[in-house]
Amino acid sequence: MARIHLGNQEKRSVCFFMATFILGLVILFGGAAIYGTVCEKVFGPDDRETPAYSKQDGVDYVPMRCWKNSLINLLNIAGTGPIFGPIQGILFGPIAFITIPIGNIIGGAMHDYFCGMICLRDGGTQMSAMIRKYSNKGIFTIYNIFVCLLLLLVGAVFIYTPGDIAATGIFNFDGAATSVSTWVIYGVIFAYYLIATVFPIDAIIGRIYPIFGAILMFSAIGVFIGLFVKGYPLLNLWDDWNGALFAYGDYFSTGHFIPIFFVTVACGILSGFHSTQTAIISRTVKSERQGRMTFYNMMVLEGFIAMVWAAAAMGIFNLGVQEATASTTSTVIAVCKNILGPVGGVIALVGIVVLPITSGDTALRGLRLTISEVLHIDQSSNSKRLGLASIIFILVAAILVFAKFNANGFNILWRYFAWSNQTLALFAFLAISIWMFENGKAKFVWIPLIPGAFYTFVCSTYIANAAIGFNLPWGIAYPVGAVCVVAYVGIICWYGKKRASRLRKV
Repeated sequence: MARIHLGNQEKRSVCFFMATFILGLVILFGGAAIYGTVCEKVFGPDDRETPAYSKQDGVDYVPMRCWKNSLINLLNIAGTGPIFGPIQGILFGPIAFITIPIGNIIGGAMHDYFCGMICLRDGGTQMSAMIRKYSNKGIFTIYNIFVCLLLLLVGAVFIYTPGDIAATGIFNFDGAATSVSTWVIYGVIFAYYLIATVFPIDAIIGRIYPIFGAILMFSAIGVFIGLFVKGYPLLNLWDDWNGALFAYGDYFSTGHFIPIFFVTVACGILSGFHSTQTAIISRTVKSERQGRMTFYNMMVLEGFIAMVWAAAAMGIFNLGVQEATASTTSTVIAVCKNILGPVGGVIALVGIVVLPITSGDTALRGLRLTISEVLHIDQSSNSKRLGLASIIFILVAAILVFAKFNANGFNILWRYFAWSNQTLALFAFLAISIWMFENGKAKFVWIPLIPGAFYTFVCSTYIANAAIGFNLPWGIAYPVGAVCVVAYVGIICWYGKKRASRLRKV
């Protein structure tokens, strides 16, 4: 088949160029309607009193409307992952337009829904308590260490990335580590995080998020509409992937699509970080019947954001406006200003800055709640919350300084963040599986086991091969991954049946 060059684009309709992208959107929203219904029926929400009422304290347990919970959850989970990840992942070619929605539906959205709903039904517990209840002491200990490290990394990453986008894309500063302007911007974000971490959720987050949400929706929908208005040239599955400006086919064939693509795209498909956020929202949901909209559908919207940015990146690469090898930050800025113009582009960039900020604040809030719950630290007053938050923020500041001043610091930080984010989801899949065994739903355990097995392979092969891991050749990394999959599935099935049998005897 002939290659697609920019000269052909006027001879073929925009819809033809975007056929695979449009097909992916149909899969995403159509599949979500079907599979979301399946997940909801398997869980079985009812009209019991939720923790927002039974434990109402005016701080963390606060009844809020469904639209507000949904918006807060979307902003909590949608950091720079569904933008930065797809921009890098689209280099593997148009297959990303199919794998993102399928993975999102059966992996990420299902993960978010069951984590949020189980924590909701168990009294608004945090994820650490969920893991403790549905695993054993050893796994619980490993999880707590893992989640605390991840949330610290999230806090640092989500100060660094929005700070740099704001500095270079909005205020036109240089973003250098030695510039005062860089640290002033970091400081403003840092101060907001501290306020949102300490004070009541409805006083800060519940009031400011609707404004953030409006900016976010302008950014995502504006770029989406701009794709069609501008007629961005995309590739379809049946095209020659080695176009005039970038050889997607060569990148795919040499880039080890599994596992690299799935670790790279990360949050648009699956994110273990999300479980820590849905647990927070489980304390403000008025009815279990609102769970599908609040948890499942908001992850689907994050998948939509990921699809939009994957398409925007491919389009701008194919137009030659931006080189595919350019930095992700510069690609984001180029897309916004090319599609929406100077003023609209700046507004869109504000929306993109909002995404990580509204994830970073609740990441650190979730870390405070997790530590206080595990160590039984009283958090009943602002001063007590501030005392624990201060320790957390000192550690985040240290990580941020390292990442900014070390030449390779941010790359190291991001790689560990991306891998650990996916690995954290394996703990959640395990807990969901055991919950199903214990609640007479063993015949549906395939729902968490399928994505759990797949991501066990992805995470284990990646860390086995990666330079930041064991640095083994792929010929060894893949068998290691296969062994890990067998062990993961086997142990869950054995342990789940054992727990279910023990409960029947009681």
